[in-house]
Amino acid sequence: MASAAEQLAANLNLGVLTKATELKQRIWFTLGALLVYRLGTYVPVPGVDASVMGEMLAQHGGGILGMFDMFTGGALGRMTVFALNIMPYISASIIVQLMSAAVPSLETLKKEGESGRKKLNQYTRYLTVLIALFQAWGIAIGLESMRGSFSAAVADPGWFFRISCVITLVGGTMFLMWLGEQITSRGIGNGISLIIFAGIVANLPSALASTLELGRTGALSTFFIIAFLSIALAVIALVVFVERAQRRIPINYPKRQVGNRQFGGDNTHLPLKLNTAGVIPPIFASSLLLLPATVAGFAGGDSGEGVLPRMAAALAHGQPLYMALYMALIIFFAFFYTAVVFNPQETADNLKKYGGFVPGIRPGQNTADYLDRVLTRLTAIGALYLCLVCILPEFLISQYGVPFYFGGTSLLIIVSVTMDTVAQIQSHLFAHQYEGLIKKARLGGRGSPRPR
Repeated sequence: MASAAEQLAANLNLGVLTKATELKQRIWFTLGALLVYRLGTYVPVPGVDASVMGEMLAQHGGGILGMFDMFTGGALGRMTVFALNIMPYISASIIVQLMSAAVPSLETLKKEGESGRKKLNQYTRYLTVLIALFQAWGIAIGLESMRGSFSAAVADPGWFFRISCVITLVGGTMFLMWLGEQITSRGIGNGISLIIFAGIVANLPSALASTLELGRTGALSTFFIIAFLSIALAVIALVVFVERAQRRIPINYPKRQVGNRQFGGDNTHLPLKLNTAGVIPPIFASSLLLLPATVAGFAGGDSGEGVLPRMAAALAHGQPLYMALYMALIIFFAFFYTAVVFNPQETADNLKKYGGFVPGIRPGQNTADYLDRVLTRLTAIGALYLCLVCILPEFLISQYGVPFYFGGTSLLIIVSVTMDTVAQIQSHLFAHQYEGLIKKARLGGRGSPRPR
């Protein structure tokens, strides 16, 4: 008996050790892939003077280019091979997702399961290449026209530079897309999200160090820095609480008698997140509002004369019009994107098809109306939460002169990706524990005496 117990414990420990080794390998693979990504953000595009691009971003950093440079971890400002980062893939994914709700053929593919999902992913890759080609060509043409204080951005402009620049930038985006898929399959978490997360987090240490340096020199008071860090922690706690919050709608399935066997009778729930739209509304809203400032800056509107410069000044960070429009666009895109990703009528039809119903609500149209009413209320609360998280950094920057820009969109991405990665690690650990329990039950069943 003692030897059997010892053998069982040894088998279980060996299984747990093997699974822990697998999880460790996944974590190390993820860290190695992110290290490769960060090294690539310092490999320059051939033929480009990166200092000119950095000077241009310093002058027009409040526009779309400044936001993209934050997402790329400074790769755009250094004009490296990963200057486009993974943003073309994000844009393609959003476009395909929106079109799958409007185009009947894509909607049919979406309902086909795994095969349809693979086809949609392939379409997303093709669209990523087209978007990356368009953006890389625009960057190549723009670089040829840029001049810094001492030299031009491109020493030898022409078709050779344009083609080589396009190939380099598109190749960098394709490599990052492949790297993200490898992280998803062989690492921990969503690879695309982790790449964006790494780009945003890469700028935080220098920004925090500059803030502490201002406090040491007396430009910022110690009380203000402590209050700012306390507010940041409170906002992070709020984001974690709201992102995990959900409304669970009870779903009942009636019992069915088939011959001598009884099926059904299960009680489950339909989880509806408080923030169904995620970070899409702030990204769309900020992109639209930063477009006039970007166009005015590159059109030479620094003199303040004309329609575009006045519009850019009115829509600058911290201005009342900017904040009002920012909140309005966030609320609009929150409702719009939620309506795209969740269809109450389709959900109600699926519940009716499989015999499920909400207690107290008749199946069919009444269930669809009930789900739509609940989702509308949840989206209203989620939109107000997004407005609070995104407007608070703008207010701190404009009113109290916070020395670095860390918007609500970045905070949402960081917290969401961190929570998703932790959930992935926990799921691996739980799966390993369940496998150990199943193995223990099987070994215990073999050695147990049979009843007479």
